Amino acid sequence: MNDSMLMEQLHRLPDYLSAHLLLTIVALAVGVVVCIPLGFLVTRVKALQWPTLSVVGVLQTIPGIALLALMVPLLGMIGFVPALIALSIYSFLPILRNTVTGVLGVDGSIVEAARGIGMTDRQLLFRVELPLALPVIVAGVRTATVWIVGTATLATPVGATSLGNYIFGGLQTQNITAVLVGCISAALLAIILDQIVRLVEVAATRRNFRLGALATLLLLLLFALGIGPSLAERLADNNRKVIIGAKTFTEQYILANLITKLLDEEGIAAESRAGMGSIILFDALASGGVDCYVDYSGTVWANAMKREVVPSRDTLLAEMTDWLRDVKGIRNLGALGFENTYALAVTRETAKKYGLRSISDLSAVAPQLSIGSDYEFFSRPEWSAFKATYRFDFNDHLSIDPALMYSAVSEGETDVITAFSTDGRIIDYDLVLLTDDRQVFPPYDAVLLVSETAADNEPLLSALQSLVNGISDQQMQVANKIVDVDGFSVDSAATYLLHQLEGD
Repeated sequence: MNDSMLMEQLHRLPDYLSAHLLLTIVALAVGVVVCIPLGFLVTRVKALQWPTLSVVGVLQTIPGIALLALMVPLLGMIGFVPALIALSIYSFLPILRNTVTGVLGVDGSIVEAARGIGMTDRQLLFRVELPLALPVIVAGVRTATVWIVGTATLATPVGATSLGNYIFGGLQTQNITAVLVGCISAALLAIILDQIVRLVEVAATRRNFRLGALATLLLLLLFALGIGPSLAERLADNNRKVIIGAKTFTEQYILANLITKLLDEEGIAAESRAGMGSIILFDALASGGVDCYVDYSGTVWANAMKREVVPSRDTLLAEMTDWLRDVKGIRNLGALGFENTYALAVTRETAKKYGLRSISDLSAVAPQLSIGSDYEFFSRPEWSAFKATYRFDFNDHLSIDPALMYSAVSEGETDVITAFSTDGRIIDYDLVLLTDDRQVFPPYDAVLLVSETAADNEPLLSALQSLVNGISDQQMQVANKIVDVDGFSVDSAATYLLHQLEGD
């Protein structure tokens, strides 16, 4: 493990850890506040018990990443709030179920004796049922705590900062140091929080007020550690930071880092939100949740505009620019100068074996082969158009993380992949790009988009202007190679591009 890379990751730990802490503790608090009273309610109104537990149980079956993603369109925003709501919902089942189990588990003779001496329902609740059920309830809170810590690492794709930033970024850029720091930090946090909540459980079992107070104090301290850095940052800088978005592959991480560096040089505070899905990021830009990011003309044309007929490059750029401005209020500052198009790639051995030069050649042998692509591609309009035009019928379709696609085809785990034309690994793995002879793919020029609000920020636009027509295909491929092949950091690749822009 490279010491400098480790230090770089540890430098980010306070921000990522504090954000993760804040998400976890607030979500846990919401779960406790909602589910414990609800649990007592359904034990008294029996008709509510089965449907309530069933609904909460169904919500629990939704995968964490899906639940987080659903919150974005439902709320129309990205970041902390949708992540908090999703994580709170994820905490409901263990807390609610244990509350119901704990209350129903109280000895009936004790309840009858309490009623016999004249206790009211309120006295029965707080003096008998709650104290006796508390150990079981807290056990549910412990389970919820561990679940939330783990699920919170999935908040990165919806624009919420967490320890997941390490994991998602590390996987995309093949930075094992970042992945390890993220995983170890999340595991240690889960252990620490679990033990603190265990103190509450022990205090409840032993009726030990001091132990309970200590556990509460520790939780409040962790909450303060979570909220402290962001609060201090707000007090130090009253100006809102420019939010730079990025998708889930290396090139996007590099470009977001480059934009942040450019803005820093101009004295404009900026913050990167990387690892977001295409549609989530585009909607966030349209709603003002993100101020700026680099997209690709073909992606906007096919996915956002839902256009099928592909015009010339210049016509597509012009129509896309007008549509973005008139329909979404988004401003296209211009093309960056390079194109990162989809391309079907095979190993040189596969190309030679089947005589593959073009995608039409591939159609004839597709039933014998498997194809792998990133998570989004098989649900995108481009793939539907591809299948209709070339009449593909592959033997198998594999959804593979973009960082692993190239090694997968090289090692024979899949026969064909949808490569990105500016990826440095194409050369490193000696892959053959098949010609799109029927020109199904639209042009994928990298374009710099800003939100409606950011478009009124003249200093911001001026600082970004140097990017327009500033990066060539070769320069972008070299930058990607610095990370994906040479093993250097995203920051190093962004610095390389910055020097190219400045003519160094």
